[in-house]
Amino acid sequence: MGDKGRILIVKLHKKRLSLLLKDNRILAARVQQDATIAVGDIYIGRVQSISPNISAAFIDLGGKNLTFLPITDAATAFVLNRKPDGSLKAGDELLVQVTKEPMKMKLAGVTTRLSLSGQYAVAGIKPEGLKDGVQVSSKLDTAKQAYFRELEELNQISGRFRLIVRTNAGTLDRADALLEEAHFLSDTLSHILEAAPTRTCYSCLYRNKPDYVSFVENAYQTEYEEVVTDIPEVYDTLLEPCRKADIPLRLYEDSLLPLYKLYSVEQRLQELTDKKVWLKSGGYLVIEPTEALIAIDVNTGKYESGKDKEETFYRINKEAAEMIAVHLRARNLSGMILVDFINLKSRERETELLEYMRGLLKRDPIPARALDMTALGLMELTRKKVAPSLAEQLKNP
Repeated sequence: MGDKGRILIVKLHKKRLSLLLKDNRILAARVQQDATIAVGDIYIGRVQSISPNISAAFIDLGGKNLTFLPITDAATAFVLNRKPDGSLKAGDELLVQVTKEPMKMKLAGVTTRLSLSGQYAVAGIKPEGLKDGVQVSSKLDTAKQAYFRELEELNQISGRFRLIVRTNAGTLDRADALLEEAHFLSDTLSHILEAAPTRTCYSCLYRNKPDYVSFVENAYQTEYEEVVTDIPEVYDTLLEPCRKADIPLRLYEDSLLPLYKLYSVEQRLQELTDKKVWLKSGGYLVIEPTEALIAIDVNTGKYESGKDKEETFYRINKEAAEMIAVHLRARNLSGMILVDFINLKSRERETELLEYMRGLLKRDPIPARALDMTALGLMELTRKKVAPSLAEQLKNP
């Protein structure tokens, strides 16, 4: 029976790390960010300028925090210092929520489509034209989806807000915890909207939870059985959310063997920053991030092929696909990804490999897709950018 997995929250070289470990490998990782603005925070910002050429507005949140807003968000903007008309003008004061951290030379991203996320649900501003009704994660089985869509209390909330039931709700035997959280999120969002007209520009109306709390909430509960930390203040903060979600929480207190050494955290992080990744078959991957895209090369390596080369190459490619899906998530690689698999002569086998990759990427909490095979036999993948890569997070002071 395999390792059921655990979440570790540890300190290493003055950085706080949140790690999801399962079957002796890191599935997801997050490095503490001490930025003045964080993903999920809600502010009253001021439009500094509009740039039609790139279809964007630049929103000042105060304190030298300039952010990027897609101009398509203008229609849903909650403008506070004039009557909203679906447009944006320089000087407008509006409610925005941080959606992306600043990355390299890119500004932080914001949206006017406010939403609050919990362990089991997401409550957000309802887009114009969206019908009433509860939206449910497609990763849940059809019986669970139907059950959640028919809950009367959830449907009442969906009359005021966009309500999404998350995949983690599938672990619940009863809906009590989901209903409690859905009411809390929608009530909090109501209070923010009511308070906004009375607050001054650059006010922060909502500060998101600490990064490690969000990390625990966003991990699939089917992937781990406990949360372990050796940081007392982290343990104290997690007590209530873990109690509500019925997640075992443990404070590790062995001073002779630090938690990060017990689980070989340094070694595992090193594996996630190396270019070469070995496969059990003897093959290997080479992962090369560039400015424009991520290039991944699949090689047969030490594997000695038998009589049926096509079948052998297909098997190595499938193993490589599994490892690629793991490393995209663990390294938090995003944008355009090109994979050079071992060439297959059979078009049918290529199609099977593409479908297999699509199935693997559906397990990723961050939206990721396998698009197609190019004329040169490269597989095109995309993964949404929401935060810097793990390598960048580890480098940041």
